[in-house]
Amino acid sequence: MSEPTPKTPTPAGDTYKGWVFKWTNYIKGYQRRWFVLSNGLLSYYRTQAEMGHTCRGTINLATATITVDDACNFVISIGGAQTYHLKASCEVERQRWITALELAKAKAARIQAESDDSGDDPSPSSPPAAPGQGGGSQNSEVQSTLRTLGSKVEDLSTCNDLISKHGCALQRSLSELDSLRLTGEAGDKIRQVTERATLFRITSNAMINACRDFLALAQAHSKRWQKALQVEREQRVRLEETLEQLAKQHNHLERAFRGAAQPNANNKVGAVQGEASDEDDENEFFDAVEEAPEFITVPADPHFHKRSSSNASGFNSEMCLDDQSLNEEPLAMSQEAPSQELVPLKKRRKRIPDKPNYSLNLWSIMKNCIGKELSKIPMPVNFNEPISMLQRLSEDLEYHELLDKAAKCHSSLEQMCYVAAFSVSSYSTTVHRTGKPFNPLLGETYELDRRRESGYRSLCEQVSHHPPAAAHHVISDRGWTLRQEITVASKFRGKYLSIMPLGTIHATFEKSNNHYTWKKVTTTVHNIIVGKLWIDQSGEIDVVNHTTEDRCHLKFAPYSYFSRDVARKVTGVVMDKTGKAHYVLSGTWDEKLEFSRVMQSSRGGGGGDNGSEGKQKTVYQTLKARELWKKNPLPEGAETMYYFTDLALTLNEPEEPVAATDSRRRPDQRLMEDGRWDEANAEKQRLEEKQRIARREREREALSQRSSSQSDEAVDEESLTDPSLKCGPHDNYNALWFERCQDRITGEQIHIYKGGYWEAKDRGCWEGCPDIF
Repeated sequence: MSEPTPKTPTPAGDTYKGWVFKWTNYIKGYQRRWFVLSNGLLSYYRTQAEMGHTCRGTINLATATITVDDACNFVISIGGAQTYHLKASCEVERQRWITALELAKAKAARIQAESDDSGDDPSPSSPPAAPGQGGGSQNSEVQSTLRTLGSKVEDLSTCNDLISKHGCALQRSLSELDSLRLTGEAGDKIRQVTERATLFRITSNAMINACRDFLALAQAHSKRWQKALQVEREQRVRLEETLEQLAKQHNHLERAFRGAAQPNANNKVGAVQGEASDEDDENEFFDAVEEAPEFITVPADPHFHKRSSSNASGFNSEMCLDDQSLNEEPLAMSQEAPSQELVPLKKRRKRIPDKPNYSLNLWSIMKNCIGKELSKIPMPVNFNEPISMLQRLSEDLEYHELLDKAAKCHSSLEQMCYVAAFSVSSYSTTVHRTGKPFNPLLGETYELDRRRESGYRSLCEQVSHHPPAAAHHVISDRGWTLRQEITVASKFRGKYLSIMPLGTIHATFEKSNNHYTWKKVTTTVHNIIVGKLWIDQSGEIDVVNHTTEDRCHLKFAPYSYFSRDVARKVTGVVMDKTGKAHYVLSGTWDEKLEFSRVMQSSRGGGGGDNGSEGKQKTVYQTLKARELWKKNPLPEGAETMYYFTDLALTLNEPEEPVAATDSRRRPDQRLMEDGRWDEANAEKQRLEEKQRIARREREREALSQRSSSQSDEAVDEESLTDPSLKCGPHDNYNALWFERCQDRITGEQIHIYKGGYWEAKDRGCWEGCPDIF
């Protein structure tokens, strides 16, 4: 392997990497290792590929001693506890490392001293956030810039000290050479080097004096600049308050205009309308304030001024109607179905039995299963949670209200924001859920009837066993339908487990006739062998509106130890069919998601490490971010109940009437929930064997039908094992409530709900259900 091109040392705090030879022992001697200097820490790895997972050692330079042995060797040590004997490929490379290490050590020591002096008190030099800003993005950007400039000035001061130190050492060495009184050509060379060193010292002193003057000037003017910045910030707040008042006046003028334009009605109707107007006055005011900058800050446009005021007010009334209709939803439902008020809602359970403390070695079970499908690994219930994959799929409806709000939107782009938030919210329930759901039996179903509480009905059915596939259909009285067929592909890689959901999710809205599709990202379970299990989501999602061709591109950033970004970060951009950005989404998939309206976008400068030179990033100028979705808090004691949410706690609650194939009736799952894990394991083996027998029966029947249609030859037992006579991936099995067809949007072969389940439930007739339990 050839040596990489040496890098010029970068200031402390920036990463400096390269190959260095490290002394290991007297047998192997010096071995080539990959060293990384970052944030005052010097770490090394055997190869560059190990940077993502295995660090061989780290030294904190704040308390380290750096010494030079000879032309290429140098030593880094912390007392007698830790010592690295290192050798560079050449003297120039060694000097670059020494310079970078000295800079990093000086800065690390300075930061440590400042933290010891300041403790936990906030820095008095940091200007306070302006009222109403709440530590906004611009304030944070200014503070970050000030900190960066301060850091660079401190680096300059450190370089000043290092130049003085090395210059004095060089002058002493030259004086010692001059004292040798060499004659001839050697003496001429020494005098020539001395003269050049003297010129270098004079130039360095000039630079040091200039740097010292700059440092003094920067420190003298720093407070004045910060004061000026604070004045500008306060002025901006006053302008925003003025804009708020203008927006309020504008809103009242629009209301007065609409009231004057309406035809006269009788006094009773007028009084009712007046009360309604007063009731939603506050809602409309807040909408106007949020949207006011969009209209006030738009540059003058002749088309804008020619537009009639009735059109403008109509747009605002639509925006206000969204929130008003959402707020009045319970009232509307009670008017549509007054009989439901007479029947109290069912009280759902808030607890399940605590998880028993059973110990089991996962590696002893999975060490022979590396590279296999997870669905084909016989796993005891010790690694499960007491719900099935069908119930886990139904948990996607934890935040169904996002789709309720989307159904009320008049703008397809705003609707896209809510649909994108719904696609992200389904992962928030997985952050602590390291247990594996029960693999559903073929023909197993699960219904989630929350029509009275939340307006929707959900049905899942396991339509295939190899590969495992589940079909899901949800219909809501609030104007939306959700359907999906998910096939889970999973691989065990030794240290981690990858779960790749395959299939497309569809959401349609009656009012707008918009049809959205998206797919799920990859779920990874880390620390399978050693350490605490933890979950990560990574990948990209494209939410597409096939009616308007709007699109939202979401990116789930994988967790990285070296990344400075917040963990579990999600970002996205909502664009129309022309590619113009209208909203920016940002947040995390386990906590919350915010959206901001894009006012202006531009192509900014890009570049960086890892081959990203030349790329440009799009810079979006947006309004203030607004909360789109926020995670519900976990119930009390969730850590002893598998970290279930309030919805998950009710999924396996016994309920009648449900189908005979419903997951609630599954005996091994019920025994596990009750804490009887030994009995649950035995019951799980019985159910799996019963499923295998049923599969062989279907294969034998299908083979008999094929043989009888082709020839009258007898079918022996050996022919059942012939792969050429298999009946295909779906085992000649026909689902009960779903039918197989080709999706007209994606072209995929999927299962779509064919109806009949809820009618059968109303009749209490489940005669067609197979005996799977």
